[in-house]
Amino acid sequence: MKKRWSARDVAVTGVMIAALEAVKHALAFLPNVELVTLLVILYALYFKNRVLPVVAAFILLEGLWYGFGLWWVMYAYIWPLLALLARLFRKQESRWFWSVFSGAFGLAFGALCSLPYFFLGGPRTAFAWWVAGIPYDIIHCVSNFILCLVLFVPLRACMRRAAHWD
Repeated sequence: MKKRWSARDVAVTGVMIAALEAVKHALAFLPNVELVTLLVILYALYFKNRVLPVVAAFILLEGLWYGFGLWWVMYAYIWPLLALLARLFRKQESRWFWSVFSGAFGLAFGALCSLPYFFLGGPRTAFAWWVAGIPYDIIHCVSNFILCLVLFVPLRACMRRAAHWD
């Protein structure tokens, strides 16, 4: 039988979604500097199956806030992919591992975003779109790496406490 969500489950999920939105908007003035990647990784590690509904709600709210364009389709598969990959590597404890992982995700973000262009305009269009964004992917990579390296340990401690609070 499926476990029903308690009021606490709903409240914690709401806080997780709000935190994603808050950090997204707080850093929106910096191109490709974001904490969403780190939080999704930590949510996947400590809140297990709850991460996908949180990511889905985040993606929906982003669409409501910014409009449902092609970028939104990209978000619909990129952020769940990150959560699933983090769950796959959940036994990793090293902040260095997660920093490299986070940086690699930032670097791959543009390539992942080019997939719809492959289907809409072909390989040349997708390749051109990806190459044009490489400078931003480099910023995304470096900022993800540094933010994860600095914040992974303290945020992991917070997540452990929050995930086991009863």
